Amino acid sequence: MSTKSRFGQRQTVPGWVSEGTRIRDPLNDRTGIVQFIGEFEGPKSRVVMQNAVFVRPEGGEVEWVVEDPSSLERG
Repeated sequence: MSTKSRFGQRQTVPGWVSEGTRIRDPLNDRTGIVQFIGEFEGPKSRVVMQNAVFVRPEGGEVEWVVEDPSSLERG
């Protein structure tokens, strides 16, 4: 079995961001609650992001992955 080569990208997440934190994502003009911080592989690019931030709007709806965690603001 061959090992698949995966290109990685490490994201810088502000120290105040953790699971349960309310944040504002200015790049998407959205506000939500951090659900998880961990590895994510882009479905189209296949690029693996370390420290990806998964956020869900308050009250439910569709979760999204923050493109640039260093741009996050307190929500």
